[in-house]
Amino acid sequence: MKIWPIYKKEMRLYFTSPIAWVILTIFLFIAGYFFYSIFAFFTLASMQSAMNPAMARDLNVTDSVLRPLFSNVSVILLLLMPLVTMRLFAEERRSGTIELLLTYPVRDGAVLLGKYLAGLTLYAMMLAMTLFYPLLVAYFARVEWGPLATGYLGLLLMGATFLAVGIFASSLTENQIVASIITFGVLLMFWVIGWSSDYLGGTWGRVLSHLSLIEHFDSFAKGVIDTRDVLYYFDFTIVALFLTLRSLEARRWKG
Repeated sequence: MKIWPIYKKEMRLYFTSPIAWVILTIFLFIAGYFFYSIFAFFTLASMQSAMNPAMARDLNVTDSVLRPLFSNVSVILLLLMPLVTMRLFAEERRSGTIELLLTYPVRDGAVLLGKYLAGLTLYAMMLAMTLFYPLLVAYFARVEWGPLATGYLGLLLMGATFLAVGIFASSLTENQIVASIITFGVLLMFWVIGWSSDYLGGTWGRVLSHLSLIEHFDSFAKGVIDTRDVLYYFDFTIVALFLTLRSLEARRWKG
């Protein structure tokens, strides 16, 4: 499978166009603002706790800084991941190069994996740049590295799922804006679907809660790895990539 040439091509397109730079800049700016706000509040609470020992017992970096930061970053991803994936297949379809690409002696799966891994690499770079924040916190307070690593694992799995949904949406249309809107709509639906579980209750309530993207991230943010949450993101990603592969194969037969 000739994944590497596709991967290199997509990475080159990301960084020879403004796409990657704009996404990285926006992501780091918003994440940095959230971190500054959260850390400033933690610093103020720490000074107040010096005069209130009871308050100090409930104050720790993991719960007061890292968990809120992970939650806020997940919201940023909901908004930015559609921008990462919108052009992967839509641009190929708009320019007419998708037919040329699919006639090469390259399997559809190789094309899909090459593009998906390029998007995943860009996303991993985005996450890696945020490591500056916990390192800065560690300079002032003791950081629990286990929960920190678990939180990043959760963000990586969630982001991988977002990318899989986005690449599927991009394979359905030649319009990048439409692909971005479809991705955001699907992700938002699975983001809020669990909100109805509390008043529905019963089997349907459990089903909606299980389908919720954010419900499965809560454990990671708390520093807990639950195999059910890992499997949820893994299965979601595989299903989205499978649907993308079927979309490409349909395009090949139609061509």
